[in-house]
Amino acid sequence: MNENRGKKRKKPAKGQATMPKLDVTGATSVITGAASGMGAEVARQLAAQGARIALVDRNPEGLSAVAASLPGDGHTSHVVDLTDDVAVTALAAEISVAHPHVQTLITCAGSSMLGNISQLTMEEMRWLMDVNLWGTVNITQALLPALRRSPAAHITHLVSIYGLAAPAGRIPYAMSKYAVRGFTEALRHELEDTTVTVGAIYPAGVKTGIILHGRYAAAIDPEVAQRAADAQAAMYHTEPADAAAKIVTATISRRARTMVGREARLVDVLARLFPTGYWSFMRRPLRAATDTGPLG
Repeated sequence: MNENRGKKRKKPAKGQATMPKLDVTGATSVITGAASGMGAEVARQLAAQGARIALVDRNPEGLSAVAASLPGDGHTSHVVDLTDDVAVTALAAEISVAHPHVQTLITCAGSSMLGNISQLTMEEMRWLMDVNLWGTVNITQALLPALRRSPAAHITHLVSIYGLAAPAGRIPYAMSKYAVRGFTEALRHELEDTTVTVGAIYPAGVKTGIILHGRYAAAIDPEVAQRAADAQAAMYHTEPADAAAKIVTATISRRARTMVGREARLVDVLARLFPTGYWSFMRRPLRAATDTGPLG
C-alpha cells in the first residue's frame, strides 16, 4: 500500500532553484566588461573555482592585466566592441573554436550618462543605448547557439537598481537598463523549455568607478558633472568582490532574479508598493547626484 497516497506534495521553498546547479569546473564562462570592476572580479572568482574564462572587453591593457591574475589555464582574451555586429559574430566563432564547452555568459559591460532631457542630445542617448542594450543583445544572440549545445547553461545579465526605478537626471541610463530587464525576462520565457536558463542581477552602489569614468552630456559644465558624479559615487558601499560573489553564486545556482546591496532590495520594495510614487522617497537622497543644472 502506498503510504504517500492522499498526502500533499511538499512545494519547493520560495525562491528555491528548480534547475540543478552548474558544475563550472573545466567549463567556459564568457564575461563581458572583464577588464575592470565587477567583470574582472567575477572572472577571478570563477577561475578560482576551476572555470575557463573568455575575457571580453574593449580595453586590451585591462584585459591583459586581468588575464595575468587568473588562476588555472585555458583562459582567452578578446578585444572587441560589442556594438559592432560583424566583430561580435566573429567573436562568437572565435570563442566557439577556443572553448568547445561554453556554459555561462555574464554581461558586465556597460557605461553611464549624466544629464537631463534638455541637456542630452539624441546622439548621446543613442550611444548609451547601443552600449548598454544592443551590446548585451548582440553578444547574447551570437553566443546562444554555443550555450544551447551545453547540457546545462546559464545567461546572467547585469541590469541595475535603475532598471527597477528610474531617477531624474538618468534618462538614457534608466531607458537602457529597463530595456535590458525586458530583454532578459522575455528571453527567459523563450528559453524555458531548453537547457539554457536566464537571470538578471540588480546591483546598487557597487564601487566600480562606472559613474566617475562614464560620460556626461556635452551641454553640462564639467565641474557640475563632476560634482554630480562624486555625489553618486559617495553613495556606493558594496565592494566589487562582494558583488561578484553574489553574481557567481546566482549564476551557478541559475537564479532568475538577484538583488545586490541593501538599497536594491529597498528600491525593489518601493517600486512594488508605490509604482507611481517611489520618486518621492528617492528624490532627497539622490538630489545632489541628479543635479546637473536647470532644465532648458
